[in-house]
Amino acid sequence: MRNIVFIAPPAAGKGTQANILKENYNIAHISTGDLLREEVKKESLLGKQIEDKMKSGQLIEDEIVTELLENRLMQDDTNNGYILDGYPRNIKQAKILEELLEKINKPIDHVIFLEIDEEEAMKRACGRLTCDKCGKIYNIYFDEMKPKKENICDDCNISLTHRADDNEESFKKRFRTYMESTKPLIDFYQNKGLLNVVDSSINKEHTSKQIKKILK
Repeated sequence: MRNIVFIAPPAAGKGTQANILKENYNIAHISTGDLLREEVKKESLLGKQIEDKMKSGQLIEDEIVTELLENRLMQDDTNNGYILDGYPRNIKQAKILEELLEKINKPIDHVIFLEIDEEEAMKRACGRLTCDKCGKIYNIYFDEMKPKKENICDDCNISLTHRADDNEESFKKRFRTYMESTKPLIDFYQNKGLLNVVDSSINKEHTSKQIKKILK
């Protein structure tokens, strides 16, 4: 069984690695953010409650997230393993998750922390350019990821866009806030002997190779 929790600061490549694992090992990739958005799309009573809270900027209660997560984890595609992305975010959620997984007999096998220094992460985030038509991602700071023509998509020949919140000041704030709030969670899983630290600062192939060694 490969039941995995990913912990990663912004721009560490968590989404990329989760997709690689999903394809290579046929395990479910579960994002709590996606679960909430899917419930809103259903226009259920719970979905409307979630939508109202999101619109007013309120945090979604742990009880709601736990209910959605339990329903998702009971689906057949998680029997071969799962990747939890974006949850837990703190010790309280980690303990709730522990109780839930014990109840459904799907305990965590590995917690993988993708480690990256702030400067490298900032280059990845702040140098990122995206083609709105094909979705291809470029980066002005890495030669292998630069577009052939400045600010123009190689395939679609249209201007690339840059996210407004991908600037140095806002990124540094996001990165440091995440690291401060996540430190207790890292210690929690380290004390349980579940934590694996992976260097994600070089490239996605190097990161993937380290994760595969852990899973073997």
